[in-house]
Amino acid sequence: MANSSSPRTHSPRAKIERSDAEWRDRLTPEQYRVTRKHGTERAFTGPFWDEKRAGLYRCVCCDSPLFRSDTKFDSGTGWPSFFAPVEPEAVEEHEDRSWFMRRTEIRCASCDAHLGHVFPDGPAPTGLRYCMNGTALDFIPDEA
Repeated sequence: MANSSSPRTHSPRAKIERSDAEWRDRLTPEQYRVTRKHGTERAFTGPFWDEKRAGLYRCVCCDSPLFRSDTKFDSGTGWPSFFAPVEPEAVEEHEDRSWFMRRTEIRCASCDAHLGHVFPDGPAPTGLRYCMNGTALDFIPDEA
């Protein structure tokens, strides 16, 4: 996890940039609050925390692939939790010192949407828990 305030990513990606007004037009008020204003949905209230189907989780802002269902696990926290992104380049880590805590924020590497945080208490094989806001995600089920 990152220890500085600079973003860490494995390879540079072209950033999707939109004005604040454009983001407001594209997103619901709750999606905007969570992804663009670094909000958090209440536990057990957002979408996908209990989703069990196989599929792909994408960024609600830009449709970039973020997580696969085969890395999702029930963390008991009330938020969708994953032990790894689809690829390391899909997300960026940023230091978060809000709420008198030191955490590692996770953002979409393509559009800087706030997704959630990562913690070092997840399952094997990574030992990480990517605790995401379901409001920041879109779910595409696999074809049956």
